Amino acid sequence: MNLTAFRTLGRSGLIISPLALGTMTFGTPQWGAPDEVSESIFHTYVDAGGNFIDTADVYAKGRSEELIGGYIADRSLRDQLVLATKFSFHGGEPGNPNAGGNGRKNMHRALEGSLRRLRTDYVDLYWLHVWDIVTPVEEVLQSLGDLVRAGKIRYFGFSDVPAWYTVKAATLATAHSIPAPIALQVEYSLVERSIEREHLPAARECGLGICPWSPLAGGFLAGKYDRTDADATGQGRLSGSNPFQGKFTKFTDRNWRVLDTLRTVATQVDRPLAQVALAWVLAQSGISSPILGASKLEQLHDNLSSLDICLTSEQIRTLNESSALDFAFPYGMFTSEANRGIFGGTTVQGWW
Repeated sequence: MNLTAFRTLGRSGLIISPLALGTMTFGTPQWGAPDEVSESIFHTYVDAGGNFIDTADVYAKGRSEELIGGYIADRSLRDQLVLATKFSFHGGEPGNPNAGGNGRKNMHRALEGSLRRLRTDYVDLYWLHVWDIVTPVEEVLQSLGDLVRAGKIRYFGFSDVPAWYTVKAATLATAHSIPAPIALQVEYSLVERSIEREHLPAARECGLGICPWSPLAGGFLAGKYDRTDADATGQGRLSGSNPFQGKFTKFTDRNWRVLDTLRTVATQVDRPLAQVALAWVLAQSGISSPILGASKLEQLHDNLSSLDICLTSEQIRTLNESSALDFAFPYGMFTSEANRGIFGGTTVQGWW
């Protein structure tokens, strides 16, 4: 594994590892990792050459940031690491709407809290955690740009936002020569490929790197669960209370079929399911640094080993076909067959 195969994040000068360490499991012993295990995971990742740490102010109600801040301070690693955190979700007393959202007031409140917990005076990458539906993109862009100019953040990116919102922000920033987002953090895996319709093309057009979260679909693609008549059995994040319930469930007929195909390819390369699923994500165009989450040290070692896998074109095609998106309008019209129809029976390849 080579975590030091560094690359820039999007069209920027921020240099990151090919796999980021996600820390949603830190400070969350119910389904995450005990503190001593979190510390081992952090140090193992850094000692292996990794430099990209991702957290958020709401992870374990701020405890994730506190733990990371302590780990970094203990080893004087601040200048060596790319430290990313997020804001958007409510973090104050109930009933106060200005303690949440993407407006300037909450942005400053959230950042000051994160800086205190992380024991630092700046954040390398500040993520807008989720589109709040109401704050104008112009306000968000100006406010984040002000934080860049003030030196409190170095760069910023968007997480879980519509593609059009990102494109509008990037276009306004270019037109006015002001700081622009450099990356998108969105869910992406073999069983969640929706971003291929709009977000991936938008990121390519705007020069944004893609940092996929949940590249193993909450552990589903690691083979942690077995299908039952009612649902599934297994222990992990997808059992009990989790964010992938109801309409977001991973336990669908389609996903079980994808998992079967993944098992076939994993057998061919003689590697664990999780490593092959991550290798597929890493092989996709536009992907900068998938975000790994681990609750056990052996999970981290297993996931990092995905960097050693080079899937064949046939294996990638097999996985692509088994997990392909349905042709929803108008995307079913944007095919090579349609291309030939537009250009009189010939195929025309774009410059990209």
